[in-house]
Amino acid sequence: MVLSRRYRPFLLLLALAAPGALTACKSKPAPPRDVAGGDAQRGREAIKKYACGACHLIPGVEGAIGKESHPLFGFANRGDIAHVAPNTPDNLIKWIRRPTDLDPRTKMPTLGVSEQEAKDIAAYLYTLNGE
Repeated sequence: MVLSRRYRPFLLLLALAAPGALTACKSKPAPPRDVAGGDAQRGREAIKKYACGACHLIPGVEGAIGKESHPLFGFANRGDIAHVAPNTPDNLIKWIRRPTDLDPRTKMPTLGVSEQEAKDIAAYLYTLNGE
């Protein structure tokens, strides 16, 4: 196929720009999210207590091999929480405590997680950077 000369500059520009465009799409790790008053180790224990692993696959939590909902690999790098709210500590704590407040149609149940336990769980989830 022979291309008209008038299209050659556009194709050359496209070929030169493509590699840069692809690297721009690669996501960078999110900055650390600090959860004031949260303790990641206690969060791991709370995740076990509330059986979050019955539905989620959660790295670093023994027995958390659920397949009913999204795996939580790399949670700290996600831009949103369940596609309903920006991934911020405040939103995550709200989601853990009362998910239907953010999404009335979610399958995630309200489990009676205390404010402190939600902070701890959030602190743990923010340690998951990509494993």
